[in-house]
Amino acid sequence: MNQGTCLQDLPVDLEPEKLPRHVAVIMDGNGRWARHRGLPRIMGHRRGVEALKAILRCSKDWGIEALTAYAFSSENWGRPLEEVNFLMTLFERILRQELQEMVAEDVQIRFVGNLSSLPLSLQAEIKHSMEMTQQNQGIKFTVATNYGGRQEIVHACQAIASQVQKGLLKPEEINEGLFEQYLYTAGISHPDLLIRTSGEMRISNFLLWQMAYSEIYVTETFWPDFNRSEFHRALFAYQKRQRRFGKI
Repeated sequence: MNQGTCLQDLPVDLEPEKLPRHVAVIMDGNGRWARHRGLPRIMGHRRGVEALKAILRCSKDWGIEALTAYAFSSENWGRPLEEVNFLMTLFERILRQELQEMVAEDVQIRFVGNLSSLPLSLQAEIKHSMEMTQQNQGIKFTVATNYGGRQEIVHACQAIASQVQKGLLKPEEINEGLFEQYLYTAGISHPDLLIRTSGEMRISNFLLWQMAYSEIYVTETFWPDFNRSEFHRALFAYQKRQRRFGKI
C-alpha cells in the first residue's frame, strides 16, 4: 500500500458527508493498456495491482468505509491458460507480500466468490489473510474472485431451499433481509458507487443484487492509469447526484 500514497487530507471540493460509504470498482482495461504500449497483457495486470493499491490507500485516507474490487470473474476462466495461471500466481504473491502491511494499516480483507474452485495454494493464502485481518476495524476491502452475480444468487436460492426442505425455515419467513444472509457478501453494505474503467457501459455480472440502487460512474481511462486524480473526479461526480432510491 505504500505505492501511490495520497495525502490524508480530503480534497477541498469533496464533502465528507456526501462521499459514498462503499465504493465498488470494475477494473477494466488492463489488457488494452498493455496492447497500446506494445507490452504483454500480463504487464497490464501488474500495473493494475499498483493502481488498486493506490485506490485502496486513497479510500482509507479519505474516510471511505468499504472498497470492493472485481478481481476475477467466473467467466474469466475462458481466457488463455497462460494468463489465468499468471493471475492466480499474482494474487497469491500479492497476498503474501502485502498482508503484514494490511494488518498494520487495520484493513479488513474479505474474499467473495466460488473460492473452492481456486488453486489450493491460493485458497490457503486467502484463508490466512482473512483470519489475520478479521478483527481489524479499518476499511473493509473485499476482493471478488471467481465471482459471478448470477452464480451468487443461485447459490443463495439453493441454500435457502435446502433449509426449507429440512424444515429449518418456512417459505413465509423468506424476505430480502434473510436472502442477503445467504449471499457471498453477507454482512457487507451495498455499494453506493460503482466505478467502471475503460469506457464499457455494462456491469458484467457483478453484484447484481447488491447494486440495485448504486450510482454508476464510467470513465474512458484504462484501469492501470486510474489514479488519485481519476478517483477524485469520480467522487466529485457522485456527490453532485441526488440518490432517490426509486422515490421522487
